[in-house]
Amino acid sequence: MIATIIRKELKMFFTSPLAWILLTLLQLMLTWIFLGRLDGFLEIQSQLLQIANPPGVTEIIILPVFAMAAIVLLMVTPLLSMRLLAEERRYHTLTLLMSAPISITDIVIGKFLGLMAFFSMTIILIVVLSISLLLGGDLDFGLIISNTIGLLLTSASFSALGLYISSLTAQPAVAAIATLGGLLGLWLVDLATGESNQWLQAISLLRHFERFNQGLIDTFSIAYFVLFIATFLILTIRHLDGERLHG
Repeated sequence: MIATIIRKELKMFFTSPLAWILLTLLQLMLTWIFLGRLDGFLEIQSQLLQIANPPGVTEIIILPVFAMAAIVLLMVTPLLSMRLLAEERRYHTLTLLMSAPISITDIVIGKFLGLMAFFSMTIILIVVLSISLLLGGDLDFGLIISNTIGLLLTSASFSALGLYISSLTAQPAVAAIATLGGLLGLWLVDLATGESNQWLQAISLLRHFERFNQGLIDTFSIAYFVLFIATFLILTIRHLDGERLHG
């Protein structure tokens, strides 16, 4: 049943002009950033040859693209997650879905994975752009794998929060604004985090992504992301379960 929900979500995404527009803008923006970093690398390549252990194309070109992708996905998530449950409630299709012989857990997981499948297309593009650099040099595949895992976990965290907020209202616009506010709040926590604020570092979503961006696959950060995702998915399931029980 989860696979059915995923197919339904992807079909709804790709019948929506908004999804196509956002996907196109994401691809163009990230490609533009990639080409800009590539152009900058070519300009300083002669200077890098004079350094004993110069940074490679992975550090100079690819890592900034992944870092910017995390910020871009933060901004895009509210526009995509707002319709997952809020729009269904608005058009009274959520009641029909919840009355069908399918568990609430399957509904929530299916919608979550449907959104993640959409985001995965953007992440795959970055990986393809990264691999294309093999035509002109060597790559640090450890850094690429670390950043890919980190971006997947970060976008999954954004999606889980957006899905939960979407379950609280029947107005997609309200869900989008609330999700954007929540994600911007997490970003501000990252900006306010200093080296002395250890407790802020522990709750900063993007600070945990930075470790992956630096090539550190930290078990604490993985546990943080998994706990964050699981918490909001469970909250969404409990909220919908409560609605089903109370009619």
